Amino acid sequence: MVDRKNPKAYQTRRITFSACHRLHSPFLDDAENEKVYGKCNHINGHGHNYIVKVTLFGEIDPKTGMILNMTELKWYMEQAIMKPMDHKNLDKDVEYFKSRPSTTENLTIFIWKQMKDIMTSPELLYEVEIYETENNIVRYRGE
Repeated sequence: MVDRKNPKAYQTRRITFSACHRLHSPFLDDAENEKVYGKCNHINGHGHNYIVKVTLFGEIDPKTGMILNMTELKWYMEQAIMKPMDHKNLDKDVEYFKSRPSTTENLTIFIWKQMKDIMTSPELLYEVEIYETENNIVRYRGE
């Protein structure tokens, strides 16, 4: 018996961007924000060189040998990540963060939604992983 299903694989692309933000929740008062976020709540904010990895999961097309052309994935990431956030103030320049804290957790959700909205095959999106620092990493899989 011949298995007619194409093999599946994971495909990941990495991108980096720089942005500043201030960890501050509109749902907390100033004293609570300072207590929760500490030095990251400084009024002038701070910056990061974020590393973002976007992973797809799907069938390998037998004709192309790819899940998705890396050039296409690169374009999606440029639109979803670089255009709205690179060298920006996340809290002031990105509408999504005007009503929620710009934590790395919320950043992964924002990127997930952005990618889903522009991809022609959004079902391929498996994971968004962000390194805020080499020690602070968040992964989101659409849960």
